[in-house]
Amino acid sequence: MKHILIVEDELDIQELLRTYLEDAGYGTSVAGDGVAALSMFHAQPFDLVLLDLMLPKINGFGVCELIRQQSQVPVIMLTALDSEEQQLKGFGMDIDDYVTKPFSMPVLLEKIRVILRRGGNADEESRLRYRDLSLDLDAREALLEDRPLDLTAREFELLHTFLAAPGRVFTREMLLAKLWGYDFYGDERVVDSHIKNLRHKLGRGYIETVRGVGYRAAKEGL
Repeated sequence: MKHILIVEDELDIQELLRTYLEDAGYGTSVAGDGVAALSMFHAQPFDLVLLDLMLPKINGFGVCELIRQQSQVPVIMLTALDSEEQQLKGFGMDIDDYVTKPFSMPVLLEKIRVILRRGGNADEESRLRYRDLSLDLDAREALLEDRPLDLTAREFELLHTFLAAPGRVFTREMLLAKLWGYDFYGDERVVDSHIKNLRHKLGRGYIETVRGVGYRAAKEGL
């Protein structure tokens, strides 16, 4: 399991990142300021660092500079500052990507996956199987009984979410935050609409409604 260090002082974003990274199969540690981040980094190995720029005690540039003195671990900088000067400063410190807030969780997870694979992490699982379903995460292809499914990008991400954590119930709010972004303010019924379309394409009971809660991958035989 790949281990990611989350360095973020905003508690809601901390929790969002931790929850969805763990759902995606990563181990996480969380630091709320630059000093704590460096202490954790020196205490154990990490495969990637998600580093907020505006941090208490030591800012993200200071943390990155100290990390780079001893390691070339992949670093993705997260920040509300999107000026060209800030981005160039970050890339000048050999960061791997620069993501501005608000950001899309699916896009961020994809960036993490690509960066880790680029680093030679060949043991990362690129295919998910559940009953007669198979997802190829590299080719973005879904197969049902070895027949390709014509899914939209959102439908693919929904199916990926359910199959990556079989048995876990996802509320509409969780699915909105994960797939539409934590700053989405639209109608929650958009989730129901996409689930309905996905169920129609699957043609079988692969997605179960948990009444009053949300959705999950259906148990065998439903």
